[in-house]
This record gives sequence, C-alpha cells and structure tokens, in this order.
Amino acid sequence: MGVTQKIQKKISKLSEGTTFKYEQLSVEPQEFIAAAKAIERLITKGVIRRISTGVFYKPKKTVFGELKPNEEELLKLYLFEKGKRIAYITGTSLYNRLSLTTQIPKNIKIASRNKRITVSSGNIKATPVKSYVDVTDNNFYLLELLDALKDFKQIPDLDKSSAIKILSKKLKELNPSEIKLLVKCSLAYPPRVRGFLGALLENIKTSSDLTALKKSLNTLSEYEYGFEKKLLPTAENWNIK
Repeated sequence: MGVTQKIQKKISKLSEGTTFKYEQLSVEPQEFIAAAKAIERLITKGVIRRISTGVFYKPKKTVFGELKPNEEELLKLYLFEKGKRIAYITGTSLYNRLSLTTQIPKNIKIASRNKRITVSSGNIKATPVKSYVDVTDNNFYLLELLDALKDFKQIPDLDKSSAIKILSKKLKELNPSEIKLLVKCSLAYPPRVRGFLGALLENIKTSSDLTALKKSLNTLSEYEYGFEKKLLPTAENWNIK
C-alpha cells in the first residue's frame, strides 16, 4: 500500500472533529515527504484542515457547514507526546470545569514538568506553567485537585463553602491507592497545600494514613485561608486558619 493510500485509510477511520498529528498516521521517517504532499492534497480537497504546523483535524460536516473541534479536542494533542501524557490544563479554565468559578479565561494555562507548551490557534491561546511533578495519565487529575488547593485564594468569584463541598466530593471519589498517590504528589507542593489537603482528607474521614503528610509540615507554621471553623472543622489540626 502506498503512502497516500495508507494516510487516506487512517484518516477515513477517524471520527469527525478529531485532531491528529503525523505520529497518529504511523508515518515512517522515509515516508515523510510523500506524506506531507498527501496531507496537502487532502487539505485542498477539504477532507482535513490544518490547525497549526503538523497539527490537523477532520472537520465535522453539518447542514450549517463545517464545525471545528471543541477546545478540549484542539488542545488534546498538545498534552501528549508519543502517546504518553506530559501535560494537563490548569488555571481558571480548570477551575471553571471543576465548577469552582463561572469565569472563562481568555488565556489557558498548560502545566508540564519538562516542556513549555504554547498554543496559538484561532481564538485559543495557551501559555506554559511548570508542574510540580512529572505528569502522567495516572496522576494528572490528582494534580488538578492539588492546583485548586494551591490557587484557592486566587480563584475568581470563588464561594468557599461550595468549593469545600466540591473538593471534598472529589476526594471521596478517590480509592485508597489514588489517595496514597495524591499525598505523595502533594509532598512536592508548598506546605500550605499539604496542610489544606490534610484538613480536607481528615474531614471526610479517609481511612488512608496521613502520617507522612503530617510529618512534612512545620508544627510552628500557620497557613492563612480565612476559613470559619464550621466550614472546615479539621482546619485547626493542620494549622489552617
């Protein structure tokens, strides 16, 4: 099978609205020139569209015309490298998805440990921030929760009572192995995040061992969040004020 036929077959199997790169087409290094020409022909025919250099999508056809992929799909390819997750969306965009704020940011933040990821595609703009630990499929959703604790005081239009309930519910949904990994990841975060996490985990009466989390904190340090005692009864145990 020729390169053009191989690419056409691959693309025909993609769902409409899907984004992809050359690596998703299984193009070998020696086939790259032929593949690039095949891609250009498919763009000319309207079969696919280019988002940016080396990034494409298969448009969704409707009676109202073509639809571009949604924001999450457009950004998905930037979060993975060679099939492995290396980044996640953080900041106000994340906190909006978690229902911690109603605000929608103009600029999205993408967190990665070793790669600075910048996106400028149409109305979508993304800037890089450094994650505290290496990002994987096993921990990215835990890092999202830790980021929410880290930025708690800076989240726009935050209702503290509702936020505590939302975050507590998320923590209750985690199994013991996930809690253990969450605590391990939190040790790379600032002390105030560890204290906040400890207070939340104790408050939901987790069965997980929080000894390592407790020992990681300076008993003389206090972390100001402005909580009323009834909002988070366990806060005092973790020097959260």
